[in-house]
Amino acid sequence: MKFSNSGTTCPAPDEITLVRDCIRKDYKAQKKLFDLYKDAMYTIALRILNDQDEAHDALQESFIQVFRDIQDFRGESTLGAWIKTITVRSALKKLKSLNRTPTGNDTNIPDSEPVVWPAWINSNDLEKAILSLPDAYRVIFLLLEVEGYTHKETALMLDIPVGTSKIRLFRARQLLRKRLTDYGKDYE
Repeated sequence: MKFSNSGTTCPAPDEITLVRDCIRKDYKAQKKLFDLYKDAMYTIALRILNDQDEAHDALQESFIQVFRDIQDFRGESTLGAWIKTITVRSALKKLKSLNRTPTGNDTNIPDSEPVVWPAWINSNDLEKAILSLPDAYRVIFLLLEVEGYTHKETALMLDIPVGTSKIRLFRARQLLRKRLTDYGKDYE
């Protein structure tokens, strides 16, 4: 296990100790690692898959891989970022195995414009609207807008052209705006 000092975000000393203990197959360390990250990783998987059972499966698969490959953690990022990458890939793989990831190229990429949400929107309304999006748009929106991946990273993970990532984000924003506007009419 090598830890980088190249200016990137590196793990904290307590993470280094936790990783080393997990490499030694220390059950308490593995449980601690799981307990530290399970809720956040489950949330990511649930948002991508939009199904509780599938999200639990993806979470389990993610942590199996984490514990199997923990010796490969190089410390070039935080431990949480490394686990998040594994979880996202596991959830995307599961989505693909369920034949729910549409393929093909979207065309006509419009100019990106900032989204201005109505002032009455709260986080629960936004979460419901995001989860109501079709898989292709929901996943793109979550990876780019919530998880902070770039279009290039997202395109690589989904095996789609960057342009497809951009158009799907645009369309996801349009759908969200429409759904939230329609939802807001219930308050009037």
